[in-house]
Amino acid sequence: MIEVVYVIRHAFRANWAVNPQTGEYTASTRTPTGIPTDPPLAAKGVEQSKELAEYLCRLDPPIDRIYSSPFYRCLQTLKPATERLFAQGKGGGKVRIERGVGEFFGRADFEHPTPPSLTILSPHFDNLDQDYVSIHAPASKGEMIVELHERVNRALSRIITELDHDPAQPKTVLICTHAATMIAIGRVLTGRMPEDPDEDDFQCYTASLSKFVRRSKEPDKGVIANWDCALNSDTGYLSGGAERGWKFNGEESFVAFPDDPAADRSSLKL
Repeated sequence: MIEVVYVIRHAFRANWAVNPQTGEYTASTRTPTGIPTDPPLAAKGVEQSKELAEYLCRLDPPIDRIYSSPFYRCLQTLKPATERLFAQGKGGGKVRIERGVGEFFGRADFEHPTPPSLTILSPHFDNLDQDYVSIHAPASKGEMIVELHERVNRALSRIITELDHDPAQPKTVLICTHAATMIAIGRVLTGRMPEDPDEDDFQCYTASLSKFVRRSKEPDKGVIANWDCALNSDTGYLSGGAERGWKFNGEESFVAFPDDPAADRSSLKL
């Protein structure tokens, strides 16, 4: 049974911009996958990923399984650590791509770019699990905050339940994700959803690590809202310390008056 969930945010990345009227995205640098919302790490982020790898390879308990958002920056952040862990026969030997822990884009009248597929990513990264199928994809026109939390809830329920029934009996899992999703993961695992989603509760600095420890292993306690936060976006191993913190600020939506009932943020039940 999974006892510890580690969560990291990708390291410092290059930027992109979007025209909210047309939905046209542009990247500040060439993206390896050709998708404007899929930039690589900046030089600073590459250094952060190396410092993060040193820390991840020394974690106790060690990492047994690894899941990642499909975006290039997340896999690039993981690469220094996974190369070492997999060479040592640790970490499960594969990275599972899970869109359920992918990037958060606000609700819009236009479609946001689709993240890269395994076919696009595989030439760039070794050791991606070709058999794992992600089933919790965000809506193509984005999400309200409540929908993000519900998507994360479904993804985590699947990840943890499947690992709980893994014959190899892994004890820990590492998830690499993004700022908004990292906050949502903390809320879903602990069951601490604030009345105001803009509350500054769970942190998400670049290349930071959060740790959640299971409260009860009793089956009737379930896999959601059954975890304590032991580390909240730790950055003590980074030479630059805590950088690029982020928090929700309103609905993060491109539409002024969404007509979806899910816009009622108070409806979320963890």
